[in-house]
Amino acid sequence: MSQNNVQLDPIRKAQLTWEGCSVLLDINDGDRLVFARLTSGSTLKIGNKNCSLQPLIGCPFGSLFQVDNGKEGPNLSRVIPSTEDDVQEKEDAQISGEFRDNRAIVDDNKAQSLSGEDIDEMRRQGATGEEIVEALIANSATFEKKTSFSQEKYKLKKQKKYAPKVLLRRPFARSICEAYFKKNPARIGFLRVDMLSLLLSMGNVAANSDVLVVDMAGGLLTGAVAERLGGTGYVCNTCIGDSPYPMDIVRIFNFSNEICKRIVRASVNDVTSQSETSEQSDQLESACNMEIQSNEQKSSSVSMEDISLSSENGVSDLILEANHSPVNKISKSHKVGEKASQETLKLWKENGFSSMIVVAPELDPWSVVKDLLPLLSYSAPFAIYHQYLQPLATCMHSLQVWKMAIGLQISEPWLREYQVLPSRTHPCMQMSGCGGYILSGTRTATNASSKQ
Repeated sequence: MSQNNVQLDPIRKAQLTWEGCSVLLDINDGDRLVFARLTSGSTLKIGNKNCSLQPLIGCPFGSLFQVDNGKEGPNLSRVIPSTEDDVQEKEDAQISGEFRDNRAIVDDNKAQSLSGEDIDEMRRQGATGEEIVEALIANSATFEKKTSFSQEKYKLKKQKKYAPKVLLRRPFARSICEAYFKKNPARIGFLRVDMLSLLLSMGNVAANSDVLVVDMAGGLLTGAVAERLGGTGYVCNTCIGDSPYPMDIVRIFNFSNEICKRIVRASVNDVTSQSETSEQSDQLESACNMEIQSNEQKSSSVSMEDISLSSENGVSDLILEANHSPVNKISKSHKVGEKASQETLKLWKENGFSSMIVVAPELDPWSVVKDLLPLLSYSAPFAIYHQYLQPLATCMHSLQVWKMAIGLQISEPWLREYQVLPSRTHPCMQMSGCGGYILSGTRTATNASSKQ
């Protein structure tokens, strides 16, 4: 029995929070999303109340908390989920409320007999948020006349104001992507969660893979690849130029030291020798010039300059709200993205990478592919994301002309979220129309010197 307990300890620890870990706090069912680091001194501001995050330490992910008024001030107390009896009572109330409607209800602000002074007096006496909500329902003259849907809507509105709830979520690739896409999509290059999963699938990210990554999404792509590798293989975050791209989002994943060691940085010049780079660039440049001269009769030459992206100087916090940070800043977590060793670079020069994924919306895809595609091994898959279609179409045409890849296709995912409720099933009214495009293919052996 003792051996079994020892084997289950790592699993239990993975399901519980610990001091210093990063968490995603979902306040009032998605109304506000906050990334925070759990420490004894960190606090969270909900409305006009500052609550300590210390009660969240040691709790399992998925726990629900509620703001209560304690003796020492506002605090977060854990809420036990509703039982089957409560669910049955709600279903019975919905069935009985199907025969009611709201046509006879007049909104004249006279239905509520409980005033603001009465609510303040209840708070001074130590009434909880649930007690205040029940008092508002009991003193409402029109609550019993409403339909079950209107009653739930009214109760939820009052709970968000007087009894806000906080859901403790685990920060992994999907939750982080959804949170940033909802609050700050430009930070991750407008990368939607279905697009991220499709990139990992088309890039063939599997165990013991060496994935070459161009991540201009703040580190979201690097963290997602490292999460899927699970401590095997390597994630090489490369950059076009000398200044590396920021990857602060990787710190939110709570990676162990073993996984952090598998996340390395290397520039294009480090991975390949300068002679090979100059020779390949000269061959591709001459090939592009010949293609332009043959296709365009009027114009003699077209510039093929790379689009440069200025590096971000500011380091983003773990909080999505940039104007005011309700959580105290703490010390940084494990270092990620150290420079790759010479032995690893030599291995990549000889064998190449097993796959490549590019998320660089502000760069020209062809300028990136013509330098990075020769670094892959033969028959290695690659996937390139861009917010718009035309840059990928141009890159696809260049790859077809110079026979650098096969199986080229441009994919556009479609994601629609539905609200499924009794007698109210329909697509959500607010949803993103386009999630971008992906150019995918397989690298082939290219001899640029043999031109037709």
